[in-house]
Amino acid sequence: MTTATAPHSLIRNGRYAAWLVSDTAKGLASALFGFAIPLIALFVTNEPAQAGAISAVGMTIRTVTTVFGGVLADRHRRIVMMVMGSLVGVVLSVAFTVLALTDALTFVTLLIMEILLAARTGLFDIAGESALKEIVPDDAMGRAQAANQGRDAVLQLAGGPLGGVLLAAGAWLIGAAMAVCHLIAAVTAWLLQSSAVASTAPARSENGDESARRRSVNARRADDTPDDPGFPDEAADDTRTDAAASDTGLVAAAIAVGKPNALREVREGFGWLFSRVDLRGVLFVATIVNLGFSSALTTVIYALQQQGHTPLTIGLLATGAGVAMLVGALFAPLLVSRVRAGTVIIGGLAVSAIGVFALIPFHSPLLLTLVLAGIVLFIPAVNAALMGYFMVATPTEMLGRANSASAVLGMGAMPLAPLVAGIGLSLIGREATLVVGAVICAIAVLLAVSNAALRALPAESGWAAHAGQFAIR
Repeated sequence: MTTATAPHSLIRNGRYAAWLVSDTAKGLASALFGFAIPLIALFVTNEPAQAGAISAVGMTIRTVTTVFGGVLADRHRRIVMMVMGSLVGVVLSVAFTVLALTDALTFVTLLIMEILLAARTGLFDIAGESALKEIVPDDAMGRAQAANQGRDAVLQLAGGPLGGVLLAAGAWLIGAAMAVCHLIAAVTAWLLQSSAVASTAPARSENGDESARRRSVNARRADDTPDDPGFPDEAADDTRTDAAASDTGLVAAAIAVGKPNALREVREGFGWLFSRVDLRGVLFVATIVNLGFSSALTTVIYALQQQGHTPLTIGLLATGAGVAMLVGALFAPLLVSRVRAGTVIIGGLAVSAIGVFALIPFHSPLLLTLVLAGIVLFIPAVNAALMGYFMVATPTEMLGRANSASAVLGMGAMPLAPLVAGIGLSLIGREATLVVGAVICAIAVLLAVSNAALRALPAESGWAAHAGQFAIR
């Protein structure tokens, strides 16, 4: 007689709670800086082009460093990298605070701070995202990603107003708040690492006598056969086993065989991702729909600016979207645990595509906000299904590089959205440009419907077994 296993409880998972606090604090710091830097740049330079250049350079640096951040996440202990990344954030935030207090914020210093903080994000944040696989079991990954989506919605709601209040009192307060956030992230990540060490210590002590015996045997064998290259080294085998059992995500096998090579490891990450039939189609669909939706949203914002609406009025769009995403995140765990992931993804994308078409006839900020809220309502569930299955399907030793490859694909289309919106508004007008965005979204939905691998994705409990069918052996 078999007994059903109770689903994993995220509420009782103390390590997940510590990870969530650390990642949320880091995310709030990024939200504050992302909100403040364009406004500070405009105030300092009085040149929109220079402010835009700072943001463009930052996005480029982040994209490039994210590629190598994935390599680092697979080579080193990911939770240790979380601590290091947060400590680097503390140092950079303090430096920004000092620059603000000494009236040293110029185009050059803002550009340097943008570059350094973007590089920090690219090099270290992939490790934090990848560490989640070591903390949450596969059968709870969808619910964990849904909770993360709710957290992101709260940050979207809180980042702007909080950043505005702090910036009104002085730019140095933005830096001080960022420093506090990164410090909280560092402390909670350190506690997370300490709990990991404590949990592995008993297992290591139990194996200590056996490991010592193996080392002793190998020492005697080394004395007898010092130059025999074919003789098995049990101590080395034991060391490699310990490394694989730790929470590192190391590419231990590759490092043991040959000298690490970052470019080769980056190619391995992209190569593995493109070789997975169950993942590559999903990622391409996500990239296309991101381009269509971002182009449409940017077009709406630009058009409202041209109509003379104030930034506060335009900000209602982001507030409405944040509220809708928070509501969507509340029922996202229910969807990913009970409904097939393929159905959730295709249905959510279809709703978004229809919503983009619905934006075309409306010009009132209030009506646009309501339509936008409907568009993003199912986005948390879509993201939870996509990211949750991705985390379960990706082996631990490849997760950093696969994460960075998927992030680069996602970010690769984002710079095109302002170009589509700006050129479209100048040449063909608002309505036609929104049609272009809607058509791009519709193409993404058609690709999703025609993708058999995407349609076949099961509900959360079946992700591990389904991913095993596509495992590269």
